[in-house]
Amino acid sequence: MIDLFYWPTPNGQKIAIYLEETGLEYRLQPINISKNEQFQPHFLAVSPNNRIPAIIDHDPADGKAAIPVFESGAILVYLAEKTGKFLSADLRERMDTLQWLFWQMGGLGPMAGQNHHFSVFAPEKVPYAIERYVKETTRLYGVLEKRLADRPFVAGEYSIADMAIYPWVVPYERQQQNIDDFPRIKDWMARIAARPAVRRAYELGEKVRNAA
Repeated sequence: MIDLFYWPTPNGQKIAIYLEETGLEYRLQPINISKNEQFQPHFLAVSPNNRIPAIIDHDPADGKAAIPVFESGAILVYLAEKTGKFLSADLRERMDTLQWLFWQMGGLGPMAGQNHHFSVFAPEKVPYAIERYVKETTRLYGVLEKRLADRPFVAGEYSIADMAIYPWVVPYERQQQNIDDFPRIKDWMARIAARPAVRRAYELGEKVRNAA
């Protein structure tokens, strides 16, 4: 059994998608970040950086005590190694997947997040910041568009890299991106959105948000 500490943000959705794709048994532990629940002691004991998502695996592979994991990229790698799914054991395929996972973690996620903040949430509009992060988001979309020129998914086969990147591209309008400028990304998104597990993960997000 896995406890999933979750809110339906892009980072939260990554883990929900993985769990739904693999059928791992999990219990949802909503952490309402709009109510600052990420600062509660019980959550900080699992995620000291006070960020969702986090998990506790009550059945780790070593058979020892339950293991907590925080940071969405680390969680995806942990779960992929636990199940043997969506992260190839082949050296080159594995590194391809991990490179694109960390591209999202170090590039697309932070830049799109700053884009969201300055374009939508900042109390004062700062034109320099908005332009900077919108342009960098556009550049990163271009990198992904080029990557998808000769393959259906970022590492060839559907993997944890796609699961990590997809939720950060779903809100492209908020990022001031015209998805029609990126036809390969648009097709890639459609392939992922059609997966039943992805639909279930997003339905879960709606239920959690509506229940808040």
